[in-house]
Amino acid sequence: MPEAPKNTPKPTTDYNLLEKDKKVLQFIEDVTTNADEIQKRVLSEILSRNANVEYLQRFGLNGKTDRETFKKVMPVIKYEDIQPDITRIANGDKSQILCSQPISEFLTSSGTSGGERKLMPTIEEELDRRSLLYSLLMPVMSQFVPALDKGKGMYFLFIKAEAKTPGGLVARPVLTSYYKSPHFKNRPYDPYTNYTSPNETILCPDSYQSMYSQMLCGLVHHKEVLRVGAVFASGFIRAIKFLEKHWPLLAHDIRTGTLNAQITDPAVRDAMVRILKPDPKLAEFVEAECGKETRQGIITRLWSNTRYVDVIVTGTMSQYIPMLDYYSNGLPLVCTMYASSECYFGVNLNPLCKPSEVSYTLVPTMAYFEFLPVYRSNAATNSISVPKSLSEKEQQELVDLVDVKLGQDYELVITTYAGLYRYRVGDVLRVAGFKNRAPQFNFVCRKNVVLSIDSDKTDEVELQTAVKNAVSHLLPFDANLTEYTSYADTTTIPGHYVLYWELNQHGSTPIPPSIFEDCCLTIEESLNSVYRQGRVSDKSIGALEIKIVESGTFDKLMDYAISLGASINQYKTPRCVKFAPIVELLNSRVVENYFSPKCPRWVPGHKQWSNANEER
Repeated sequence: MPEAPKNTPKPTTDYNLLEKDKKVLQFIEDVTTNADEIQKRVLSEILSRNANVEYLQRFGLNGKTDRETFKKVMPVIKYEDIQPDITRIANGDKSQILCSQPISEFLTSSGTSGGERKLMPTIEEELDRRSLLYSLLMPVMSQFVPALDKGKGMYFLFIKAEAKTPGGLVARPVLTSYYKSPHFKNRPYDPYTNYTSPNETILCPDSYQSMYSQMLCGLVHHKEVLRVGAVFASGFIRAIKFLEKHWPLLAHDIRTGTLNAQITDPAVRDAMVRILKPDPKLAEFVEAECGKETRQGIITRLWSNTRYVDVIVTGTMSQYIPMLDYYSNGLPLVCTMYASSECYFGVNLNPLCKPSEVSYTLVPTMAYFEFLPVYRSNAATNSISVPKSLSEKEQQELVDLVDVKLGQDYELVITTYAGLYRYRVGDVLRVAGFKNRAPQFNFVCRKNVVLSIDSDKTDEVELQTAVKNAVSHLLPFDANLTEYTSYADTTTIPGHYVLYWELNQHGSTPIPPSIFEDCCLTIEESLNSVYRQGRVSDKSIGALEIKIVESGTFDKLMDYAISLGASINQYKTPRCVKFAPIVELLNSRVVENYFSPKCPRWVPGHKQWSNANEER
């Protein structure tokens, strides 16, 4: 096991751990020490309780619960392999298809299948497992930052749209499911989860009213705030931008002790009445700080007792780190946990590490974990090679939790209590070290994703299809697209997709701006429902932009790549760019730019549920 980096923060010693904290830390010690034994037990439990379900019988497991038989007979799968089964459940089939316990709802994954959200089955008891993982976070954090129970956390938490399947099951994002559950709404008082936002403000379905009221609460309690955050870095940045835009209204409400008339949700208004009192001095303070020219350090200026910013900054969220550093005056950026719609996975046991060093320890009780080795095919770009489908030999290469190798990359494969068996999650992880016998993983990337602003994930094939649909608008003008690439621009809030187009125009009639705007909208209409929800409902993604570049720009781009060592024989235009000098090169050659004139169509729900079998 490698030595800890010299700059790793050491736990503080000037505090008394609560008895509850000691039990939590001992639990982590026990499950990481006995990781393999627990993993065997977890797999045996899952297989024994689900022994009679249709899916397991389909592959002849015949009630056996040992790891060797399981690995021999059960295939490693992707979502498309079980989509027909998911559709049956969504359409009301109540037989034991995937799980012996009733499917309580579907959790909608931000990954997509055929342009729509994936539906992940879940059962009631999964809420207990999620709550367990949440309960580990603050005892771990308190080892490093003392007295977190003496104040509040200002977290911007939101629910998202939900729908019902034809069979009557609710389908919604995992965090919406958790926030609406009794586990969250009726949670007993815990000084570690004492938030500035009342439940009513979090559960408000209107994103503007929810953000406004949560920000107002954060300002009212500004002296008590010890930590701030949101789920994703992008969400926290949106909150700060909201403050920049609306601080005069917020200051007015603080001064007068009244709530802005735009906040019409009755539950929110009732909750805010209990919090708001006229405070002219605080209003002056907010106006003075927000009225300054610079926004640098606005977090520490308004919430001066803040110890850290709690947001996810791994993966695509790392693009927001410079902006967070600017607003927070370099406060620690803390990533506490690793989770998805499929399953909650693990925790960060060294939360004050640098964002580039974040690693997560998978908790062996959450699910049964396996790992498919993947290989970096290009050291210069750190790109990876993941097999699309697995041969029998490749399936045998999957390794167990305690058998992964330091420094190796793996795709995560899970078997859950809720009916996923040897399911490829699509996350690529790198082994960074070990906590006892449990490995600790860096999150490397989400497989195949080229563009992401918030919870959206757009892959290369989807982008190609969207561009192809849009280019049809150019045909009447005898113009065609010679080359393109894309960029996730997070300098605007909310961030937005940018496409760089190089055109070849043979016709003499100029292309009107409205045509390019139509192209922008067509691309947005062609992207998946997660993207469109971000544009329409969540307001977490800005209007898509097309930038027309000079002729010869992509030749220049190739020349630049070759100058850095790329092979001229193997070079192909990247469909997404992130490297700052390349973005600068492209921007220096922009001659025109256009934005989508309106939001794309989006409604809650999943049209494919009732006809997926026919389409397939």
